Amino acid sequence: MSVQANIPEITALRHRVEEKFGASLQTHNAFISLTDAIDKALREHLSESTLERLWGYSTRGRDAVSLRTLDVLARYCGFQTWEAFKGDLKGAVESEEFSREGIPAEELLPGDRLRLGWLPNRIIMVRLTEDRRFVVEESLNSSLCPGDSFTCTWLQKGRPLYLDHFRRCDSTEETRYVAGERSGLTMIERLS
Repeated sequence: MSVQANIPEITALRHRVEEKFGASLQTHNAFISLTDAIDKALREHLSESTLERLWGYSTRGRDAVSLRTLDVLARYCGFQTWEAFKGDLKGAVESEEFSREGIPAEELLPGDRLRLGWLPNRIIMVRLTEDRRFVVEESLNSSLCPGDSFTCTWLQKGRPLYLDHFRRCDSTEETRYVAGERSGLTMIERLS
């Protein structure tokens, strides 16, 4: 059985795995190291190519992920199963800690514009494109530049903004980027 790879729960699992692993996964060697860490911790093997597809490092066949892969990654993070991880996530989302203002990206339409801010005094304006990428239109005090683009699944006040498939305007290379890592987003405004 497989699960669609572009759902918010999988994004949350990837971030939890990186927290446990203690590093961002952006190179082939990092995926090899994660494979070794999972082997040692659980005595179960996931190939680095499977992990690279799940993280978007490799674009081959990344539309779905097997339930076994999700179960192994959930166990690596301290949960019995993928379902247990999702249950914990659901409980956290329903708790007061996570009941802050937020926007699931799937609710936005192409052409929608947002103003996002985080400390210290970083503000960007982004627009969602037809291919579901956010493009930076304006940037104030941020290292993000107009024309940079990214995908994300969830925007929430008080939580970091995880920019997946982040691409500089003058590059085709994709990486990951975190905005507001320490204090999370302080502003999310929909613009007309």
